[in-house]
Amino acid sequence: MSGQLTDRARQGGPQTLPALRIVAPEIEGPEDVVADADGTLFAGAADGAIWRLRLAAPGAVDEATAVAHTGGRPLGLQPLPGGELLVCDARRGLLCVDPRHGSVRVLADEVAGAPLRFASNVTAAADGTVYFTVSSRRYGLDEWLGDFLEHTGTGQLLRLRPGGSPEVLLDGLQFANGVALAPDESFLVVAESGARRLSRYRLTGPRAGTTGTLAGELPGYPDNLSLGPDGAFWVALARPRSAGVELLHGMPRGVRRTVWEVAKRLRLSLPPHPTARVLAVRPDGGPAWDLSAVRSPYRMVTSVCRTEHLLALGSVAERGIAVCAFPGADGSSRAL
Repeated sequence: MSGQLTDRARQGGPQTLPALRIVAPEIEGPEDVVADADGTLFAGAADGAIWRLRLAAPGAVDEATAVAHTGGRPLGLQPLPGGELLVCDARRGLLCVDPRHGSVRVLADEVAGAPLRFASNVTAAADGTVYFTVSSRRYGLDEWLGDFLEHTGTGQLLRLRPGGSPEVLLDGLQFANGVALAPDESFLVVAESGARRLSRYRLTGPRAGTTGTLAGELPGYPDNLSLGPDGAFWVALARPRSAGVELLHGMPRGVRRTVWEVAKRLRLSLPPHPTARVLAVRPDGGPAWDLSAVRSPYRMVTSVCRTEHLLALGSVAERGIAVCAFPGADGSSRAL
């Protein structure tokens, strides 16, 4: 579906994201927000805490409780049917957290003898197989901008079978980020932030083990992925497409590395863009939803989670979780 979303945007633009309300402002930097089968939300904070939130309605919190602490920096999360939670911790690796009593155990902290650094997002199959991404093998979380500017292409997609060790399924990805399983578990979708695309890795059928583009030329840089109850892949765009970044990515590697070294020396950063935008893509690659707030008080949206009646957004740069009623639930808006 390469180009379909951008074509649609040129024709009429995205629909307006419903007004957001911030809940649980005590949570700093909830990079990923996910929901379990009961609609309970979980988020990881900058200080290592894992939070559980129960919402009575959009904007109303019944409970917000820190249920565990990873001792690192939790990024991507995935609830498991038994009540546990998979956590990609950028500093500690792949973890399993039990919110019921706060236990934390390490599932993987190395790959082929090398330390597992910058684990980013995770999903799990019905048979217990875990798939997760590594954003960069060159830079850690604190220097994520280095990978983004240098365009290293050192991201990975990994698999961890029950009782096994992590194995690399895909290498050379451009800042591998969100990962999600298709509803029938026939393929995985991986967000490559540095390439502005959603890549598909086939797990079954005659083309198993091959990869291709599910959605390319996205209008921004995709971050975390989640599978909605409608079977669509929901993806947050952390910031809109930048002509300057695209120009840099086309330059020789030495130039890209020099730009990063200068930015690091001068302590330059990319300030959060005042646009919040989330997309939903169908399993066939077609666009389902495109929602945007141009002057959003909630910036650098790094995750979006859809439940039956609401959207919950997370941000690595903000405090609290942003929630709104799911558009279309009252007939006020509809999918593309």
